[in-house]
Amino acid sequence: MFKRRALREFAVSITVWQALEAGAPLVPGTRPRLEPAADELVLEVLHCGLCHSDLSMLDNHWGMSSYPLVPGHEVVGRVVEVGPGVNPALIGELRGLGWICGSCSHCPQCLGGTGNLCASLEATIVGRQGGFASHVTARQDWTIPLPEGMDPAAAGPLFCGGITVFAPLVDEAVSPTAHVAVIGIGGLGHMALQFARAWGCEVTALTTNLAKAEEARGFGAHHVQALDQLGELPGRFDLVINTVNQALPWADVMGSLAPRGRLHQLGAALDPIQVGAFDLIMARRSITGSPTSSPASLLKMVDFCVRHNIRPAVEHLPMDRINEAIARLRQGDVRYRFVLDAI
Repeated sequence: MFKRRALREFAVSITVWQALEAGAPLVPGTRPRLEPAADELVLEVLHCGLCHSDLSMLDNHWGMSSYPLVPGHEVVGRVVEVGPGVNPALIGELRGLGWICGSCSHCPQCLGGTGNLCASLEATIVGRQGGFASHVTARQDWTIPLPEGMDPAAAGPLFCGGITVFAPLVDEAVSPTAHVAVIGIGGLGHMALQFARAWGCEVTALTTNLAKAEEARGFGAHHVQALDQLGELPGRFDLVINTVNQALPWADVMGSLAPRGRLHQLGAALDPIQVGAFDLIMARRSITGSPTSSPASLLKMVDFCVRHNIRPAVEHLPMDRINEAIARLRQGDVRYRFVLDAI
């Protein structure tokens, strides 16, 4: 059995950026040194992406935030310490960590390769300290080694945003001949376009901002269509990936699906999705969603990214400018993801 081991002794305390209450700016602070439990490791944070889910947690939109809150769940870091049961040879390795940092490993979902559906999931920033810090802990199987050829400085957003939009393709075995539409050309959507194009699909970007049309084509869209014209595309798409969290003209969205077509909902909309029964019945259409994906799918995703040169479009800021990044993300002022770099 492997025993606990550290690459080097890091400080007895670690630095964090934390919100003391809902909606508050992040302030620097210190917390006790992280001690990895069995099957856990400690990552020294090198880069951490800023996701819209961090804002939802900061504002307690989902009712599960606890304060002080340290957000950040798109981490790229170096393994500096391992707990019991973890091979010390991992020390020094670069790994990525996303929304999920642990699962039970023994339930039917974990044993069946769908650990992201485990009833005992541990989320990186729910009741735990996230990656806007000098160090973070996670179960070893939810930290993903970066393959050769992947840029660590840009990889962080893949481990939440990237896997979120990769999952509908790989986990649902979408055909490479499928017609796929992506609603929303933002932090998620710009990666979804790249994945769907590399998958072999015919890809349409649906947007409220046609000024993004050329960028959307650069990310892989064959076609760009205004969202308010979706009603003019009946029966066209085998899969619609919705990355936005606002109400949409749901009848038009469902009407744009081909027979047996599917709407895959990724935007965490708080209002109910209003769909008529006959929108589903008459052409055997369906609505699905997914919470990121499994470690196996994460491994497939990073290899797929290297093979097809897929990478998030990122803007870098040093970690001490995290509040600037949050303010700009709230205003939609980013193309297309922020990554905060360790100082």
